[in-house]
Parts: sequence; C-alpha cells; structure tokens
Amino acid sequence: MSDEKGKGDGGDDGPPSLEGRDAKSGRRPGDRYIRIVRPAAGEFRRRGGHYVATPRVDRPASRLGRGYEAARRILFGSRLTSEEEEGERLSKKTGLAILASDNISSSAYATEEAMRVLAIAGAAALALTMPIAIAVCVVLAVVILSESRVIRAYPNGGGSYLVAKDNHGVIPGLIAASALLIDYVLTVAVSSAAGVAAISSFVPEVYDNRVLWSLGLIALLTIGNLRGIREAGVIFAAPTYVYVISLLGLIGYGLFRIASGDLPVAVVPRGGSEAHGVEALTALVVLRAFASGSVGLTGSEAVANGVPNFKAPEPRNAVITLVWMGAIFGTLFLGLTYLATSIGIAPDPSELETVNSMVTRSLVGDGTPFYYLVQIATAVILMLAANTGFSGFPRLASVLADDRFMPRQFAFRGERLAFSFGIIALALVSAAVLTKFDGSVTKLVPLYTIGVFLAFTLSQSGLVRRWWRLRSPGWRLSMVINTFGALVTGTVLVVVAVTKFEHGAWMVLVVMPVLVGMLYAINRHYRTVHDALTLDRPDEPIPVLKPPVVIIPVARLDRATLQAVAFARSISPTVRAVHIASTAESAEEFARRWRRWTTEVPLDVIESPYRSLLQPLLRYIERIDERDDRPITVVLAEFVPRNWWEFILHSQTALRLKLSLLFRPNTIVIDIPYHTEDTGHGLTPREPEEPSQ
Repeated sequence: MSDEKGKGDGGDDGPPSLEGRDAKSGRRPGDRYIRIVRPAAGEFRRRGGHYVATPRVDRPASRLGRGYEAARRILFGSRLTSEEEEGERLSKKTGLAILASDNISSSAYATEEAMRVLAIAGAAALALTMPIAIAVCVVLAVVILSESRVIRAYPNGGGSYLVAKDNHGVIPGLIAASALLIDYVLTVAVSSAAGVAAISSFVPEVYDNRVLWSLGLIALLTIGNLRGIREAGVIFAAPTYVYVISLLGLIGYGLFRIASGDLPVAVVPRGGSEAHGVEALTALVVLRAFASGSVGLTGSEAVANGVPNFKAPEPRNAVITLVWMGAIFGTLFLGLTYLATSIGIAPDPSELETVNSMVTRSLVGDGTPFYYLVQIATAVILMLAANTGFSGFPRLASVLADDRFMPRQFAFRGERLAFSFGIIALALVSAAVLTKFDGSVTKLVPLYTIGVFLAFTLSQSGLVRRWWRLRSPGWRLSMVINTFGALVTGTVLVVVAVTKFEHGAWMVLVVMPVLVGMLYAINRHYRTVHDALTLDRPDEPIPVLKPPVVIIPVARLDRATLQAVAFARSISPTVRAVHIASTAESAEEFARRWRRWTTEVPLDVIESPYRSLLQPLLRYIERIDERDDRPITVVLAEFVPRNWWEFILHSQTALRLKLSLLFRPNTIVIDIPYHTEDTGHGLTPREPEEPSQ
C-alpha cells in the first residue's frame, strides 16, 4: 500500500530513500505487514529497478519560474520525452524541405553568380552561362551518384567526416569535418543574405538595412529549429514546394513564349546598368565563372550527413530524397539559365535586383500578382535554405562530440530533442560572419564552395579505399563511381581554390587548419582526462582516506558560522577557524569573542593592514597545506537571501572564494548555505549570541 502523506525515511538502519518500508503489527498477535511509503510518488515513479522523473519534477515552484516556463513553452513548445524521438523523424517530403532546401534554393542565385564573373568580359561573354550551367549539372549528377554510395555505406550519418576518418585516418577526417562545419556556417550566412536580397528586389527600402533583416531571419530560424526537427519540417515544407511550383510555372511559360516566337524584351536593372568588358575573356575568367556557378552544388551533402533524421528505412528514404533534390535543382537551374541568356538579361552591378527578378519582370511584367508570387516564394525559400545549415551543423557537431573532438555540450539534446547547443552556436557564428561581410551574397560566395568540394573529394576517395579493402558484392561498380566522383570533385576543388583564392577563399584555407588543430586539441584533452579518471579494474576497492584538515573562514560570529562549525566537526576532528581583520583592535575583539563562545575549535586571526581579504586567506590555506599531507577541506558559511534581488545587498565573499579555490589541487570546498528558515534546527550556541560586527 502507498501513503502519499507519510514522510518515509527509508527505515532507521539505512540512508534515506525515495521509498521507505515500515513494519506494522496486524490485528491478531504475531501478524505483521510491510507498509510501503512513497512520499515522492507524484514526482518519481518506479520502472523496473529504477526511478523515472515525472513532469512534476521540472515544474518551477516560483512565480518567476512559472512565467519563464510559459514563455518558453510558447516559443519552443512543450518538452518531449526521449521515447518520442521516433515521432520527430522526417518523411521524404519534409526531409526534402529541411535537408534539400539549400541545394534547391541555390538555383535562385547560381546563374547570377556565374553571370557576374562573365560580365567583366563583356555582354558577349554571357552566352557562356548556359554551357557552364550544363557543366555544373553534370558535376551535380556525379556528386549525387557518389553520395548515394555514402548513404548506403554509412547509414548512421556523419557523411564525409566518418568516411574520411574510417578510410584515410583521423586528420583527413577532421579536415572533412572542418570543411563541412565552415560550409554550414556559410550556408546560413549566404542563404539569409540571398533571401533579403530577393526581398530588396521588389522592396528597395530593405537594401539599406539588409544586415539587420538578415540577423532577424537567423533569429527566427534559430527559434524554429529549437522547437524540434519535425515542427521545423512542417513549418518549412510549404514554402519549398511553393517555390518549386512557381518557378516551374515561370520556366514553362517562358519556354512557351520563346517557342512561339514571342521573345520578351530584357528589362533594365532597378539599380541601373553599367558598362561591362573591363577584362578580356580568358580561360581563367571562364573557370572563375564555373567556380561561382558551382555554388549551386552546396547543400547536396546535407542529406548524406542527416540520414538518421529520416524515418525507417532511413537509407532508402535518404537516397530517394537525394535524387529528388538533384532533379529539382537541375531543372530549375538549367531552365532559369536558359531564359536569362535567351532574353538577354545582364546582372545588376549594384546587387539591388537579382537576375531572377529581372527574368520574371521580363516575362510577366512588373507588379503583377505572379511576379510577386515568384519573388516572395524565392525570398522565403532562400531564407529557409539556411535551415539546411541548422539541420546539418548540430548533427555533425554531435557526432564529433560523441567522438570527443568537440565539447560534450554539442551532443546534448534539448527539451525538444534538438541539438540545442549546436543550433545556438551556429546562429551566433553565422551572424558574426554575415555582419562582417555586410550581408553581401557576392562577397560571401567565394568562401562558400571550397569547403564542400574538399569534403566531397575526401569522402569519395575514402569510399574508393573502402571498396578496395572490403570487396563486398558490387564493389567494382561502386569503386568506379566513387573514383570518377573523386576526380571530378577534386578538379572542381582545385579550380575553386585557384580562381577564388584572392577573392576570399584564402580565409577558408587559413581557418580550416586552425579548426582542425582545435578539434584535435579537444580530443587530446578528453583522452588525457579519460586516462586520469578511468579505474584500473572494474572491482577496484573504495579507498580509505584520512579525515581532512578542515579550515573555516569566518567573518562574524552568527548562526551561519555556527552551522558551518557544526558541520565541520561532523566530518573531521581536525578543525581550525581563520578570521581576517583589517585592524589590530578588531582582531583582538574577534579573538576575545571567539574564546567566550568556544575553546574546542582553535582560531587563527590574521591582521590585513591593506584590507585585502582573499589573498591573505589563500596564502594561509597554502601554508597549512604545506605542513600536512592530508587533503584540505574549506567549509564556507554562506547566507542565502530570501529573494533573488537581495543578493546585490551582500558582498558575495563566499562566491569569490569558491571561484578562487576552484582549480586549487588537494582542496575540497564545501558550501554551507544558511537560510533564514533554518533557525532553530537543533543548533544552539553555548551562550546567547552576541551582535554581529
């Protein structure tokens, strides 16, 4: 039977427990029964041989805490249990919206970035945009085919990092991880900037404050992702499909007009046109244009990195989503490029209006409902494309944290089963990068592609070694596919690194080895700590320690000090108090009062003429430690105010002393908090308490 009202103490023979058993006599002589007392039954429940915390445990007790809890629930939703993770997984439709939106949305600016480079060689050079777009799509097809092999070989996620680490070694794996982490940061920055650029195409007033608008967007995406991946998928699915359908409609209408001989006239950019042709059309210019257009390949690795986010069967759903992504991007990219070159669109040098906006205006007119539909859909998906970074970065960071290459906080799942620490870290870093580059897509793009192609190359070459080593069924075909993929992505990597080096790619090449060094240093720290803490054998006995030397810093003789002294005497017979005085008179007065109160606990009084408190006390502890090989235990008496705002009325000396002793070896710090309601809990001084100093 259970008694909610009883205060079970676990019996007289053992330590307190959440569940007590009281022996009771029955009605007849000799009858006895056991009464189970569960005073915490509303907060903890039994499951097998352990307890499970109920929602009541996390329910705040204070009014302020309840207000915060209500606001948190509105922003992020109610808490989810660990068992609900399966329900948070993605279907192919929502997975396409979350993991593929970056790649699909890059069709909105990949054409423009290639055209901007070609435009420096004159308007005639823009005719090469279509061949470059075809070359980019060929590379994408190779990447998708190769990434499908990654998904099947590594269905637990991690993508390029795990492939490179398992087949090339730790350092290549960390290089791939660093490249992907940088790429995810740039995904958020570029997509946010591109989304705001799409808005400024039809609302020019936004352009002057584009950085603030982009930061606001990152904040909204952060909140959306902290609500969990399933809710993020529901939120972001509709805009993705609206963009795809509206762009397909625009491309179909444009192809119909061109086929019928009704070729529209190219509109003039809202920012005005300038003369082009400042450089000659050379192979280097063409390669730079290809490198800029290759920005459309970014995000294609996100599906392989996020396989565990899918519903079962995870690998199959991920591969299908990957193929859908490639087909949709290729169709939109080639279609928009063909329309832009056929109509004769030239990029806006001021970046006020996008190429897609000019294509849409040329086809359907300025200010028409369909024009606004296309632009709003483009702006929204570009904004939400940053969500690919919010999905990929925390997942990869959690894998690295599990392997002890990143702080353990990145492996922690928040109340909504999202990797909250990784989401917040990504938001802060991407916001800083975006601000540094003034929210300009053109300034950010040169940094963007080098990381993803480096990761591609390492993963494809890693799979080649895997197939050669394992020789599983179908290994020859897989080896040919991944060898070709490694050659293609490696070639693109060299092209991007060379052509974009002086335009900003050098920053990525500098940051990447620094990040690799940081990851390796973190792992070395964790390995050192692990070796220091691991037991030599599983049945290692509990050591028997000598009672410690206990030091009690006392500022005044009051109930808090009384409680600290009582506790100190309960853990060791060697107890010594120490008092820091600022004058000789106050030192003598405190020593006198202490002798009147007790002679059982010796007191050392230190006069500090310069009124410093911590340094004399710390030096005193050091000297005591030098004279004794036993551990030093410092017991601190700390008064805890009733209300939070009352903390500012007290000096918080105990807190400062705890921080000073935190990293000192051979020292244990025990804090004895004293609350006003603790008065009278069996602690009575030997004589009436004197007023505090």
